[in-house]
Amino acid sequence: MKFPTVFQEYIKALPEPKLFVTSLDRRIARIYPLAEWRVNEKLFDEYLDDPDDAANIAFNAQDLGAETEMDGQGRIGFSPELRRELKLEDAPVHLWAYKGHIEVLSEEIYQQRRQQASTANADAVKKLQRAGLR
Repeated sequence: MKFPTVFQEYIKALPEPKLFVTSLDRRIARIYPLAEWRVNEKLFDEYLDDPDDAANIAFNAQDLGAETEMDGQGRIGFSPELRRELKLEDAPVHLWAYKGHIEVLSEEIYQQRRQQASTANADAVKKLQRAGLR
């Protein structure tokens, strides 16, 4: 998958070129800098509130995930299993950088997320402004 220039520049600026491409929920692909992914792996190992949840999410990540690097043309490889599972083959996708990773949403998931976000109301905006939103 070829990435827009702004995402290519973000990835090129990372201290380590390796990435981990996966899905935690089998709906949305996530591209993590490998250092960020290692933080998640540590969390899976140490999460005590619900070890079964951690194990299931870690399983999804490993089942669909792979280490990769961006090539010289700004492309990042996704495993065939990940592309099929998330319906990303030969289809438009939407990218969203969020909390240290890039999310890759199929058109269907993007529209669902868009509908969900459109219900944000003025009270929610005010709450976030009080918390420091600019």
